[in-house]
Amino acid sequence: MFSITSSRMRSVDANCSYLGLSPVQLMENAGSAIAREITSRMSSGKVLFVSGRGNNGGDAFVAARHLALNDAFDVRVILLGHSSRIRTEESMHNFSLLAYSGIIEVREISDSKELESYPGWKDADIIVDGVLGSGIKGSPREPESTAIDLINSSGSYIVSIDSPSGYDLDGGEVSKSVFADMTITFHRMKTGLELPECEKYTGKVKVAPIGVCRDAEEYVGPGDLMNLARREQHAHKGNSGRVLVIGGGAYYGAPALAAMAALRTGADIVTVAVPENVADTVASFSSNLIVVPLSGNRLNPENVPVLKGLIESHDVAVVGPGIGRDPLTLDTVRQLLPLCKKAVIDADALYDLILPVKSEGKFILTPHSAEFARLSGVAVPHNLTEKKQILSQFGGENGVIVVLKGKVDIISDGQNVRLNRTGNAGMTVGGTGDVLTGITGALFAVNDAMDAASCAVFISGAAGDLAFDEKGFGLLATDIIDRIADVISEVY
Repeated sequence: MFSITSSRMRSVDANCSYLGLSPVQLMENAGSAIAREITSRMSSGKVLFVSGRGNNGGDAFVAARHLALNDAFDVRVILLGHSSRIRTEESMHNFSLLAYSGIIEVREISDSKELESYPGWKDADIIVDGVLGSGIKGSPREPESTAIDLINSSGSYIVSIDSPSGYDLDGGEVSKSVFADMTITFHRMKTGLELPECEKYTGKVKVAPIGVCRDAEEYVGPGDLMNLARREQHAHKGNSGRVLVIGGGAYYGAPALAAMAALRTGADIVTVAVPENVADTVASFSSNLIVVPLSGNRLNPENVPVLKGLIESHDVAVVGPGIGRDPLTLDTVRQLLPLCKKAVIDADALYDLILPVKSEGKFILTPHSAEFARLSGVAVPHNLTEKKQILSQFGGENGVIVVLKGKVDIISDGQNVRLNRTGNAGMTVGGTGDVLTGITGALFAVNDAMDAASCAVFISGAAGDLAFDEKGFGLLATDIIDRIADVISEVY
């Protein structure tokens, strides 16, 4: 079983909710798994649950409730802090249910001295550690720090929920941690639980299934957007990305749409470099755009020196919208790509593209089926599994991330494959591909390539779905741009 990071697990949880599997149900499944593990180890005894105010504490509340159904167990619960400060709705829900769970001693303790004097530490057969979750970084505070000390010195058999409290599931430095005899983690093994010498913290590790939907991992969802770079409170202009759009000449709408989409996605600065014959028209789309006129009526080799300077001063280049297929233009594209640190390649820039690009840069390609068939020399099959295999092989062989646009979008970097189902038939209207390209460029400026490509197709399709609800088959590419911020704000 492959392992995942704690942040990836949080994304999967959020995607489950998006698909209809609620967080409270996942918590119920996790808690019942803990109770089953305890009853498999012993037929009776005293079990003390030490619970924090986050979701790990919520898992402990569920487990205590399930265990209390068995009269052979003496179940006790300590909540570290006051119940009014429980941080999540589902944890509060399950704390409230403890009142209807039979005879369970529940103590709310905020003071470390009171915690030390609690008599239940002395005779517990099992202590269940639900103090801190995977999202906690740095040294534990009080009363959690004292609770960790008391758990470790208890002499009881210790079961930690998801990870020992204080231990970093992603492998960071540990300042203080529970030393568990067993750790029950959920859905998949976590990266930090496979590190050398972690066993002294975790004890034996068991992975408990909790009913996570397969599609919550394979298909992009709102949870994936949670891991995108966020604009810092004290950020300066340019910190959230500088995007260069290189296009136009043959057409003027495409580069303008890509640039406007990049701005709506959150890029700080978007510069559009287009031939002088369309520069004024592109500039008329919005005063927010910086437009650099290039000599000639088509992109041509004489533009390379100017574009080289622009590429160096921007985080990512979006190459292709509206450039046409003039031989000199395509030759110019081939000269420019090796100069790029990051590039999104779309539309006619994919025509006669030579791969792999001899460069240390990172590239995202966004072809539809016909463009991909031309690039790869392989007809795109109808079967989804075969499509995934072909795309993964192509991405790996050429060192690129590929977004194959379709009813189900497929994204691959050669190792990983993600799918996206947002979007609708109304998005066959012209310009929607340019919108996706602009979104991808804005995200790629400040994020990992695979994350940027995956989240871009979700955002584009979800914005298109919102636009379709309002406009139906009369939607335009500009309507999708207008809804980008609505999709992103749902997560942020």
